[in-house]
Amino acid sequence: MKVLFISSEAYPFIKTGGLGDVSYALPKELRKLGIDVRVIIPKYIEIPEWYRNRMERISEFNVQVGWRNQYCGLLKLEEDGVPFYFIDNEYYFKRPIPYGDYDDGEKFAFFSKAVLESISHFDNFVPDILHCNDWHSAIIPVLKEHYNDIWEYNNMKTVLTIHNLKYQGVFPKKLLGELLNLSNEYFSEDKLKYYDAISFMKGGIKYSNAVTTVSPTYAQEIKYEYFGEGLHGLLQSRDSDLYGILNGIDTEVNNPATDSKLFFNYNENNLENKTKNKMKLQEMLNLPVNGDIPMIAMVTRLEEQKGLDLVNEVLEEILQENVQVVVLGTGSRNYEDMFKFLAYKYPDKMSANIFFDDYLAQKIYASSDMFLMPSRFEPCGISQLIALRYGSIPIVRETGGLNDTVQSYNEFTQEGNGFTFHRFNAHDMLCTIRRAIYFYYKKEIWNMLVKRAITQEYGWNKSANQYIQLYNNVLS
Repeated sequence: MKVLFISSEAYPFIKTGGLGDVSYALPKELRKLGIDVRVIIPKYIEIPEWYRNRMERISEFNVQVGWRNQYCGLLKLEEDGVPFYFIDNEYYFKRPIPYGDYDDGEKFAFFSKAVLESISHFDNFVPDILHCNDWHSAIIPVLKEHYNDIWEYNNMKTVLTIHNLKYQGVFPKKLLGELLNLSNEYFSEDKLKYYDAISFMKGGIKYSNAVTTVSPTYAQEIKYEYFGEGLHGLLQSRDSDLYGILNGIDTEVNNPATDSKLFFNYNENNLENKTKNKMKLQEMLNLPVNGDIPMIAMVTRLEEQKGLDLVNEVLEEILQENVQVVVLGTGSRNYEDMFKFLAYKYPDKMSANIFFDDYLAQKIYASSDMFLMPSRFEPCGISQLIALRYGSIPIVRETGGLNDTVQSYNEFTQEGNGFTFHRFNAHDMLCTIRRAIYFYYKKEIWNMLVKRAITQEYGWNKSANQYIQLYNNVLS
């Protein structure tokens, strides 16, 4: 079986979030299981020079974007046993950030058309499955309909994975003809029309052979209005082709026993070194050095989705507890200012790091005792899995993938791997945090939870096998 995995980003070349991790770890696991999967992404200027210098140029051709013929280069590089292809066009991709430009619609219309054109230029590789990811490539199943008279595309099937339905790629109607070379018949409720605009994501959901999300709970949630972002009716109509497959993490990269980004390596039999990490981080962040004080961490985008309204409401009450709070991330100005102000007000209890640094993130996972994720919604979540892998016990709201991966500790049965609350309510969250702090001081229980967290299975093997089963179903 041959699969072309289409993404807007992939570790280690370019990563802004969980999609980048998935686009590296899942194909790597699928290849271990005998699937010829290859990944294709844009060739951003931000890709480190070390990788760009090693790329092999495969082909050059033009891509029709409306009335223009745009240059496209196709390059290739193998990394960790996975072949990666890169779409080259400096006009679109020689920019400091992958997303957020005024012409994102044009940029990813070009990318999507270039992917389809690239297939006839691959070296002895004709995919059986085009696996698209999020809105950036969701228009490909729509465009592929116009390639079916070419033999390579005749039996090719499409799968779309929704990583976050909130981001749909909504653009003006004029893009249909001006960029996508599609007629106005696609501007209808049963095709791409989304209110007075078009939605790339809607097109992908409508035209793909199968649709997946990144957790079973999220697959059910998005069929309802609150989570469905205006597409819940369409998703209900595709219920028999909608699958929820839980994300994993790369447990080789995320391994506290070998991670070179940590101050000290450790495993479930050497938790003293986890405490040493905390004390070293406290020193680094100018917090009082105390191995016994519970440290609560957040490594997150500072956005409404992440439940920061709840944090804003009760953070001062949290800081009245005997805790330290460490935050790493950037986002909305109001949340950034909230954390910076409280770090100024409580310098011995709060560290606000309003930037992102992968090395510091790993140190925080390893050093913290608890990891707070009170999300309003969370399609899957990678952070709680990394936190568990490093023995930082999650405190989460029961939504999406958080509900599928974190089970609340039950002191009567000793089951569970974290602490959870159900309602989107700040004081429910506060009570849950206080419950976690209470058990932190029950060292026998807490060490049992930490050891359980570190030793559970978070890898991709189970999920990769579910994707293979899905691919076989689509091809049968």
